[in-house]
Amino acid sequence: MNRGGFSWNRFLGISRVKYNISRKTGIPLTRSGRQQKIGRWVTRGCMPFLVLGFIVPASVFLLLLWIFA
Repeated sequence: MNRGGFSWNRFLGISRVKYNISRKTGIPLTRSGRQQKIGRWVTRGCMPFLVLGFIVPASVFLLLLWIFA
């Protein structure tokens, strides 16, 4: 069974400061947290703009090129 342990970071309040910074800025301070946030942004936030901003105009351009060529 886990009996816990002593942590200087928790004792000195560093963990609480880092937690507060992360909560206020919305940016995780851990590497894995930042990677997860970037992954969510790419898959949910950026992809619709990529489709609307690049793929749709490219398709219209190719269609017009095919019609008028």
